[in-house]
Amino acid sequence: MSENDQEPAESENTLWQRNVFVLWFGVFMTGVALSEVMPFLSLYIDTLGHFNKDTLSLYSGAVFAISFLVTAVVSPFWGKLADRKGRKLMLLRAAFGMSIILFLMGNVTNVWELLLLRALQGAMGGFISNANALVATQTPKQHAGKALGILVTGMTAGNLIGPFFGGVLATFFSYRTSFHITGIILFLVFILTLCLVKEEARPVSLTVAKSSTKVLWAGLPNKQFIVGLFVTTMLVQTVNTSINPIISLFVRELMHNATNTTFMAGIVAAMPGIATVIAAPPFGRLGDRVGTERMIKIGFMIAVIAFIPTAFVTSISMLMLLRFIVGISDATMLPAIQTLLSKNSPTEMTSRIFSYNQSFQSLGSVMGPMIGAIIASLFDYRGIFIVSALIIILNAVLFNITTRRKTETAAIK
Repeated sequence: MSENDQEPAESENTLWQRNVFVLWFGVFMTGVALSEVMPFLSLYIDTLGHFNKDTLSLYSGAVFAISFLVTAVVSPFWGKLADRKGRKLMLLRAAFGMSIILFLMGNVTNVWELLLLRALQGAMGGFISNANALVATQTPKQHAGKALGILVTGMTAGNLIGPFFGGVLATFFSYRTSFHITGIILFLVFILTLCLVKEEARPVSLTVAKSSTKVLWAGLPNKQFIVGLFVTTMLVQTVNTSINPIISLFVRELMHNATNTTFMAGIVAAMPGIATVIAAPPFGRLGDRVGTERMIKIGFMIAVIAFIPTAFVTSISMLMLLRFIVGISDATMLPAIQTLLSKNSPTEMTSRIFSYNQSFQSLGSVMGPMIGAIIASLFDYRGIFIVSALIIILNAVLFNITTRRKTETAAIK
């Protein structure tokens, strides 16, 4: 009997670990697909027509932002459907749809075709939020925190290392080939998810999940705190993406139109991701000792310290260093926000909570590039970093208010 009892346990351990491994690769590549265009998007758009500086900045911001705007709108729908029909189905839909769309981006002939495909890319989104939801519901409770932490690392690393990946592909191949290669890799994600990811039906949870979102939300504890985390996510993403549409143009300006602009822009854009990969594990352990909320506040301070001097850089090396420090701030904030969100969310709303968080994150990805493009037009590229520092300060104030209200509510109860 002991042997029979042991086999299911081993099978269960293998199942959740395999899910995490495959989905880590999936969210990593999804993050790469969403962010790899940073170093060359404006340069790619520049090959699709004849634009002046202001028009190019505007088109770059719009093309980058449209994907996230559509994602913000459709994510709650996909999250509700995932709670009812299962998360794996949503993962397959997202991976397959993005693979086709990314491949087609390499074949566009004008900026409007690219804008349409970026919108469709946003409509096919939802891989990351549903990967989080599947891992949260399919992993044994004693391992859930660890598994979600691993997944957050993949998502963060993909989003922030993606620019380097895109810069390398564009440098050694071409802009168009970069999209083709990424589309093929995402199709591999679809195959791996189809063959290796397993989702066991949970009838009770799925039955509860069929309740309306309004009913479930009414009974949700710490509603204000969760909404506050959504807003924190949105503003962090806003500053992270504010430079994205014009990063290659800023690097080209600093390098005085050198020939290796795309490659150097990829390195600059990758600095936050490299820092996050290095700093996240030790900061995670530190957060266990000093508190998750305190780590987020430390992240705010590091970000402000990094953004203000960036507005006055005169060399690529200094820009790289300060972007690296921004990545350290991301390493303190992003995983901590996900941890707090998972701790304060009931399992019956898992997909919906994560999808709403993705909606707010996507709104940040819309606001960031558009704010960056507007500030670049009004005050040049350097003004973006000053505005980003001000947004971080606002975020810190709002987060302090949110956590104080939660503490006061807990004390009353």
